[in-house]
Amino acid sequence: MSRGYLLLAMVCALALGGCSYRPLYGTASDERGVVGELASVAIPEADSRLGQIIRNDLLSSMRPAGTAGEDRYKLEMKIDRGRTNVIDKEQPNVTRNAVRVSVDFALLEGEKNVYSGKTFSQISYDVVRQPFADMQAENDATERVAHELSTDIRTRLAAYFASR
Repeated sequence: MSRGYLLLAMVCALALGGCSYRPLYGTASDERGVVGELASVAIPEADSRLGQIIRNDLLSSMRPAGTAGEDRYKLEMKIDRGRTNVIDKEQPNVTRNAVRVSVDFALLEGEKNVYSGKTFSQISYDVVRQPFADMQAENDATERVAHELSTDIRTRLAAYFASR
């Protein structure tokens, strides 16, 4: 490696060291860090299967077994689910439906709303006019939507905690 490349690498390393870049899930010794903040979010029981899937995903990614902290925050979610036909009905042999779910969420500290947002996802699936296959396809699409939404909510909460 020539001296020019070595000098350029050293300048880049010094420049990056002086900026305020921090890894999202990194912690400093004097801070709780994003991971600690996420572990202190309580997520109430859900009243639907879709809500259970989202809640379970959030719990397993934010509060894995043995890492839950003191409940400083509470995450409230309002889930709205719909199903639509994506392909025009003029095509008699082809049917494609979509599961569309939106979630309004609010992060509460005590009674105070400190962060809120809305996220949505839509996943389509084929309808083959076989009752069991159609039901299973819709269930699979619903589970995929739930996993996407929980990942998005966790990422937004992590970004909020990192920016404080």
